[in-house]
Amino acid sequence: MENVNSIKTGSTYLNLDRKIAVLKYNRKYLSNVFSLLNSAEMLQVVDCFLSSTPNHQTKINKLTSAEYVAVIKRLLIDDATVYDAFDAKEILTSVENLYSFYRSFLRISVMNATHNQILNTEFLGIDDKFNDLVRNLYRAVEEKIQGFPNHTYRQVNAGTNASIMIKPYKWSIPTEYEQLKSINFIDKIMLRPPMMMHTPSNKRKGTFSSVDYNPIDHFDGKPGEWYCYPAKIGESLAFIYFNQDYFVSGLALANLFELADEELITNHKPDLILLFGVDKTEGDVSHYHYDESNDIWVGEVPYNDQTTYFGYMKKMCLTLHNLHMIYQNRLPIHGSMVKIKFSNGKTKTVVFFGDSGAGKSESIEALQEIAGEQIHEMETIFDDMGSFTLDPNDPEGLYAQGTEIGAFVRLDDLSSAVAFNNMDRGVYLNPEQKNARVIIPANTYDRVIKRHHIDMWVYANNYDTEIGLHRFEKLADAKKTFTDGKRFALGTTDEVGMSTTFFANPFGPVQEQARTQTIIDGVFDVLFKNNVYVGEIYTHLGNDKSKDSLNQSVQQMLDTLMDS
Repeated sequence: MENVNSIKTGSTYLNLDRKIAVLKYNRKYLSNVFSLLNSAEMLQVVDCFLSSTPNHQTKINKLTSAEYVAVIKRLLIDDATVYDAFDAKEILTSVENLYSFYRSFLRISVMNATHNQILNTEFLGIDDKFNDLVRNLYRAVEEKIQGFPNHTYRQVNAGTNASIMIKPYKWSIPTEYEQLKSINFIDKIMLRPPMMMHTPSNKRKGTFSSVDYNPIDHFDGKPGEWYCYPAKIGESLAFIYFNQDYFVSGLALANLFELADEELITNHKPDLILLFGVDKTEGDVSHYHYDESNDIWVGEVPYNDQTTYFGYMKKMCLTLHNLHMIYQNRLPIHGSMVKIKFSNGKTKTVVFFGDSGAGKSESIEALQEIAGEQIHEMETIFDDMGSFTLDPNDPEGLYAQGTEIGAFVRLDDLSSAVAFNNMDRGVYLNPEQKNARVIIPANTYDRVIKRHHIDMWVYANNYDTEIGLHRFEKLADAKKTFTDGKRFALGTTDEVGMSTTFFANPFGPVQEQARTQTIIDGVFDVLFKNNVYVGEIYTHLGNDKSKDSLNQSVQQMLDTLMDS
């Protein structure tokens, strides 16, 4: 990280390459126009702006930052002599470009609530006032230059995109993890959606491997540069530590995993710890380690441009969680589960299974579109990862649970109904690029971790040419299809063409195949004993990508569900 292009002052941090701005309100809170225009922070932003436009040097853009701010002050007091030296249109264009330059950063305000009850109650209002300040200053300058008030006003997020309140929780910290003690936890988080965020990377590569050393042994993250997002991932408690240059991923977590509260953390030990954005790792790739003596799964992800893609954050979290599940004799499920209430009064719980690009989300959306009024309600229990638990005390002998409260989906995969119902709450990542993604809230934590029974489990087959739904009559055939994990890769990862992944899940089962196979055997035995529908749906995403073919397959599924 020694080559990071960044600027630091006592209260502000700017990463000019990744366009991250961190504003620490406890160190300095700019509450009025006078303090803003006379601040070192204002000069810092103006200087960065002027330096970023070397090929568009109008007369005003050739000023120093101090001279530039002085011009703004003169405009605000109606000093008409400004126009003797500078063209009004050039000033207006420059001010608008400065405003856009600042807003091109992902801007996060940070408030430390240690021993501060007022901050606890005024958290949102404090950040709102700063946004109003920046917006009102821009409008005042703009209207002074143009000589008339605006007719249209747009209440954009002028000051910040998000705000976090941090606290130093007292958790049951093992001696080996003392270096984490000084890093604050995120206690509250506020997003201003819809958020459009950008990262240098837009695709995940490879899987995560085990190492025999504990990543905590060489962790040297500093407080104020690192933050902890305490997450409830399924029933696992995860402490996700991330470097401030990864605030895109850190904020996006809020739409995906429930934020754990102080009561859950105090005097407790996490099941999972992730160190995201460390200086160096073995081979400059991501790893995990099982600290058996403390019963903690620890992951590390290196600081580089490749790992800025949110998939690294999400999938390492889920890998650690899935490994924890496997060691608890639970089966991680890479898929989507929905509970469907039909107009005929029946309710069915369906699990779609398969690796990335197999057609799980597409099948669910096609089902919604084809069913129309035949479906009264469809509830997403999990969108990407869940687990099956064998329980001899359960009436069915097995139940399913989810992990995430949100969905991380490709924009191209969103149906218009889903998109327009949720777009105003979404966190969008690289929306103008291929493999553009959005993270949207999907369900409440209590519903996600509730124990659900399964009526149908289908493998999303995107490579065969058949159409429809196929039920496995033989347990061995079903188990082979699911464990082989075949799919035609569609470019959502670094794989292309036909591929196989053990149990269609490179995030835990691949790393612990022997342990997982034992659980797989038990799960299939129970499902076939209970006569649960286990089959495959032909999605056609890997060959002709025919929506008509997928719709025919989904229609057969709909008929089967309503008639059973």
